Amino acid sequence: MEIRDIRAVLFDMDGTLVDSDAIVDRSWSRWATEYGISPAEVLAVAHGNPAVATVAQMLPDATPAERAAAGARVLDLEVNDVDGVVAKPGALDLLATLDRIGVPWAVYTSAPAQLAKVRLTAAGIAPSVLVTVDDVSRGKPDPEGYLRAAELLGVPATQCLVVEDTVVGLSAGQASGALTAGLKGISADIELADLHQLDALFKGLE
Repeated sequence: MEIRDIRAVLFDMDGTLVDSDAIVDRSWSRWATEYGISPAEVLAVAHGNPAVATVAQMLPDATPAERAAAGARVLDLEVNDVDGVVAKPGALDLLATLDRIGVPWAVYTSAPAQLAKVRLTAAGIAPSVLVTVDDVSRGKPDPEGYLRAAELLGVPATQCLVVEDTVVGLSAGQASGALTAGLKGISADIELADLHQLDALFKGLE
């Protein structure tokens, strides 16, 4: 499948459309310190993973109530920190190009809806379809969220392009049957230096 065959684009949020890496690092580092865990150990798994999965991995002996409280704490830290949240280079141009050539797009993120809306708004991005971890029973690397986003756009996942910046997210895209594009050097069908590169590919269809 080539770019001209793509009927919809499904984007990850953090690190793909939205530059929030510094906030993720700050929030999880503070959370780790509060819970007596090495920040480096937490950050090694936090990016791209649903918070509930990170909390479960870091607090294996905690009760369900304790894990819920820990998850609520990191959400509070993240929601209240949008300092420096911006669109990733090329993101706004790419979305404008997709809108102009009539290729629908959606966002699927491991973040909960409250956090996703805060970050997307701060970055100036308003997707017509937003699927969050709140909408799925199985988070990444399970393909459920990408399959749901494709369904809401009315396009088979096999005719979509999934754009991701983490291995766990890319695995979800691959499992959905979509073509994949990877940022930050991760292996994918299309490997991107940045979103300007993808924008140029779609501009070539005009």
